[in-house]
Amino acid sequence: MITLKKREEIELMRIAGRVTAEVLEIMREAVRPGISTGELDCLAEEHIRANNGIPAFKNYRPASNMTPFPGTICASINDEVVHGIPKQSRILEEGDIISVDVGAYVNGWCGDAACTYPVGTISPERMALLKATEESLNRAIAAAIAGNTLGDIGQAVESYVVPLGYGVVRDYTGHGIGKKMHEAPQIPNYGKAGQGMTLKAGMTIAIEPMITARGEAVRTGSNGWTVLTVDGSDAAHFERTVAILEDGPEVMTKWQSFL
Repeated sequence: MITLKKREEIELMRIAGRVTAEVLEIMREAVRPGISTGELDCLAEEHIRANNGIPAFKNYRPASNMTPFPGTICASINDEVVHGIPKQSRILEEGDIISVDVGAYVNGWCGDAACTYPVGTISPERMALLKATEESLNRAIAAAIAGNTLGDIGQAVESYVVPLGYGVVRDYTGHGIGKKMHEAPQIPNYGKAGQGMTLKAGMTIAIEPMITARGEAVRTGSNGWTVLTVDGSDAAHFERTVAILEDGPEVMTKWQSFL
């Protein structure tokens, strides 16, 4: 069931979104060769809790047969698409790319955001993937207008990245967000303009393109969480929490682009 948010509820979501986005600002400064994903995780948790928040991902378990997620952030490197588990032993190297996904509950409301960062100097091919994925997110947000459809959002992503030779991950999608991190509806990163559910003012959604350098097929790693590309190609992931308002979309997780 889709819940349209009232004005005062969207204001509370802005607070959760601000705290979430601030984590990614911290990550932007902290990501460098030699740091561990475990250290990044500690920085993220410290900031969320210092702002009266609760890490949304920590101990999250979508199914009873799954091991609870152990981190505050998802830290996914190179061919890891999403849900990478942060570890003190996982050290970033020059030329890597790392997707950091983070969520925070503040006052009972959730923010969710992700950004893929270069680690030191990266190859032109990796930088092009990052730029294309972020641009696809920007285009998707621009399509998140009351009266448009879910297909308009998906089409905005797919029609931009596929002609560039990239793949769209179709097994994972964006989602509604509010009192819970994952609410209805699902927000695919592919689709046809004018098709699907009509967007309404008061909807709050997390738009998150997951784009690969080549093939679209993905697999789950041995830890039961980390999603990787089947062909070993790189992946990028960018996400913002967005409120659909009468006068257009509002980004509630305003992390600053590194580009």
